Amino acid sequence: MARPRTLPQREAVDSPARAGRRGWLVTLRRTIRLYWILRLAAWRSALQYRLNILFMVAAGVAYQGVGFVFVWVLLHSFPTLAGWGLREVLFLYGLRLVAHALWLVCCDGFQLIDRAVREGEFERMLLRPVNPLIQLATYERQLDPFGDLLTGLTMFGIALGITDIDWTLWKAVYCVLAVIGGALIEASFHVGVGSLAFRLQNLRSVQLFIDDSMSILGSYPHGIFSPRFQWFLTFTMPIAFIAYLPASVLLERTDGLVVPGWLGYASPLVGVLVFMLAYRVWSWQMRHYQGVGH
Repeated sequence: MARPRTLPQREAVDSPARAGRRGWLVTLRRTIRLYWILRLAAWRSALQYRLNILFMVAAGVAYQGVGFVFVWVLLHSFPTLAGWGLREVLFLYGLRLVAHALWLVCCDGFQLIDRAVREGEFERMLLRPVNPLIQLATYERQLDPFGDLLTGLTMFGIALGITDIDWTLWKAVYCVLAVIGGALIEASFHVGVGSLAFRLQNLRSVQLFIDDSMSILGSYPHGIFSPRFQWFLTFTMPIAFIAYLPASVLLERTDGLVVPGWLGYASPLVGVLVFMLAYRVWSWQMRHYQGVGH
């Protein structure tokens, strides 16, 4: 008489864990797929106005270009900034600008969280079977961040051609991960501050303060600041991890840091951890949402 077939014991034991991992992967794939569907839909909507595209991209290029012109003029008055010459500052500026543009191109809607809450759009997002934060990331459909991205890539490309960096595969991979980490750090600040929209009416002034702080404090060598303020920019408001520490690592200028040089290698990880913290703050604050008019 044939014995009944049974599942292998190992499969029976591991099936709950496998099911959990499989469910997590399915959720992640679905989230990424829905994000790209919404992101591409927003871009297609914006692409209907071709003249507006040229104007917005040109505005982004002009705004960021003027920022570096100021640095160029400054370095013509002073030979170096904290020992950094024009080529090195250009590398730092381009690296920060690419990270800044990356987060804007992918998640610029985070800047309009308060408007979505104030105008009732967030109510609709809560009714859809998609994470509200993913919907907010694709809420904005402006194209001027592509001007920032074009300017950043141009500056960074020029800097790569004039700086003496012995590029290896490891350095190239680290550079890409550092840009992603810097973009996550900038996005984290807007997610964390944006979560206050569930309690406050208007966050525009605070968001502008964050943008200005990132732009001003992240585009210069931090050696021009006092050691105490450099520690603040590293451990309290981690702007140093956006571009200054990665640039110091790639340019091999870690000897002049007031913090251990190995911290620069942690920039990609810091970006992930800070974004996770910002998401926890967002989830906690979202519990206080009471609807429009409250």
